[in-house]
Formats: sequence, C-alpha cells, structure tokens
Amino acid sequence: MTQGRPLLNRRLTEFGTTIFAEMSALAVQTGSINLGQGFPDTDGPEEIREAAVRALRAGHGNQYPPGPGVPELRSAVAEHQLRRYGLEYDPGAEVLVTTGATEAIAASLLALLEPGDEVIALEPYYDSYAACIAMAGGTRVPVTLRPHEGAYRLDLDELRAAVTPRTRLVLLNTPHNPTGTVLTRDELAAVAELACERDLLVITDEVYEHLVFEGEHIPLASFPGMRERTVSISSAGKTFSLTGWKIGWITASPALVTAVRSAKQFLTYVSGGPFQYAVAEALRLPDSYFDELRADLRAKRDLLAGGLAEAGFGVYRPAGTYFVTTDIRPLGAGDDGFAFCRALPERCGVVAVPNAVFYDHREQGAPFVRFAFCKRTDVLTEAVTRLKGLRAS
Repeated sequence: MTQGRPLLNRRLTEFGTTIFAEMSALAVQTGSINLGQGFPDTDGPEEIREAAVRALRAGHGNQYPPGPGVPELRSAVAEHQLRRYGLEYDPGAEVLVTTGATEAIAASLLALLEPGDEVIALEPYYDSYAACIAMAGGTRVPVTLRPHEGAYRLDLDELRAAVTPRTRLVLLNTPHNPTGTVLTRDELAAVAELACERDLLVITDEVYEHLVFEGEHIPLASFPGMRERTVSISSAGKTFSLTGWKIGWITASPALVTAVRSAKQFLTYVSGGPFQYAVAEALRLPDSYFDELRADLRAKRDLLAGGLAEAGFGVYRPAGTYFVTTDIRPLGAGDDGFAFCRALPERCGVVAVPNAVFYDHREQGAPFVRFAFCKRTDVLTEAVTRLKGLRAS
C-alpha cells in the first residue's frame, strides 16, 4: 500500500516530537514546576480579553475575516511600526496578518525559497526554523552565537563567511530565543551592509521586541537599503501574554507581502477573527502598559537568574526575551543537558529544556539549559528554593 516508502516525507524525518511536548508531559507526570516551555501562567490585560468578548458578541470576525487580516488590525500594526520605530507601512498593501509568528515564518520561507537555496540562521534557534526550512526544500546554514563574558555574541566574520552563491536569505531573531541576546546597532548595521552587498533577503523574527531589558530593539528594516528586502515578523502572544490566540503579522514591501500571502493563503487562509479586533486595541495601549510589562519581567529575570547562580549554575543573564540560559558544568553535572533535564524533575521538582535541541552542532549546546521566567513571582520563588537543593543532592 505504501510502495515500500516511509510514510513521513524525508524532509521531516529528523523532526520527531518536540522537546517542549516531552518536558511538559514530564512536568505533569512528576508534578513539577514547568520552566521549560515559554508561556505565561497568567492571562493578558483584562480590557483586551473583554475586547475579544465584545467582538464575539457583536459578530465581528465570527465568519471568515479578510484574507490579509481585518483592516482594524492592519492599521494598528502600521501605526505601531510608525510610532515605535519611524517605519511607515501602508496597512492595505504592506501588512499581512498570520496565525502567529510561527505561520508567518513558515509562509515566508515557503514563499521565498526554491529547493537548494541556503538559509543562514543564528544558532541556537527556535525549533520551527529548521523544520520550516526543510519543508521549503532549503538548506539551513547555522552561524553559532557563542558565550563570551557572560553573554552570547555574534561573530560577524563567521556570518560573512557563511554566505555563498547559493545563499538566498538570512533568518534573524532579535531579541534572540533562547540566548536572550539583543543585537546591537553596530551588529545590525553589519548585517544590513552584508545583505545589501550580497543581494540577500532577510526574515526577522521580532516577537520579543517589547521585552528588552538592556539595550534597545532596532528593526533591521530601518537600516539603509533594508526596507525593500526585509520581511519583519511579530505577534501578540509574547507582548500581551495571550499565546493561545495565535495572532501574528508581517510588515514588508508590497512585493514581499504578495509573495508571502500567496503561500499563507493555502496554510490557514484566515484565523482568529474576533481576536484580531482585540489585538488591534492591544497595540494601541498606552506606553505605560509596555513599560510595566518590561519592568515586571526584568524583576522576574533577576529573581530567577540570581537563584540559579546561587544554586551553582553558570548564568547568562539575558538582555531580552523571557528565558535564562545556564551552564550546568559548574554544578559538577557533566555536560549532557538532555540527561540533566530529564533527571531534574525527580531531583528537585523543576522542568527546564536542554539548549542542544536548538543547535545543528549539538556539541556546542550540550552543557546549556534554558529556564523560562514568564511565570508568577510566587512560582519562581518556589522554583528557586527547589533548585537550591541541587547543591545538597
């Protein structure tokens, strides 16, 4: 019946069940605190949730919304880009609403790649990147961020050396998951110069744009020559603690939006109609909301990072996102992050994720483990207390 062929497309054979599913199941099984998967344990602003209820009751978005997204949200996205970054986009031709940033990434890669095209991605990278590149028939070329003086750094010479005649685009994530690195203006300027020089497209994953604790988030599209070659991606999930709504968007030139929409329309077509109206209101919240969110998460970062250091981990304090990367070797735990994370729930009732899953070069990430701090303060305090028990175990 199967003509002797495996059922799964060979492009996807290397991708099994995600580590997040495995570790979350382990958290439930052991009753552990789950600091592995990056989702908040509180809901977003009440007024935004009520906006979704109003939309549902008023019949806004209960049927298929427009393919590019509801006009109210596209306008709000364009206003956000102009107000925050001075980037002017036409909401009718240069904004596309997607089912979260993950679909935006998938649709962009499917639209812009031909089989055999090379894609440079900063390693470690969010796990969907590798799968989406594979589904598009591309070849991923990792450029490794390496720890240096308490943070992860991009080697610009290594980035330049990775570009070949087959390179089609760079997939750039800043603020960066999982390392928490926020690329500097000088680093971004170098990336922009390289993209223009070698005629490369760039997809930027900016979902943590409002979660920057040191430095600043600067969209790559704002650099000279980059607006016409950059697909900028963001979403509501991380900024508004509404990860289940799955509302994302891209901003790009009309030609790039048209290309990405050609792929996106055959994925979900449309989704989340009532939520789109609510997210339009969320993007127009006052600056105080974003300031308070950032301050709250900065305090939680400091709580967890400090506790991890006291427990004996080597800690890389993130400049952005809501993840802390740690080195398990100072604990005398060896350098196998997989084994460490699978044993951690039984040892102290906390779940984390091994960073090696985010690498092609697994050995580069072997001793590193990621913890999420987007949880209630009391949960983080209890997790820190449990983790300190590692010194005695």
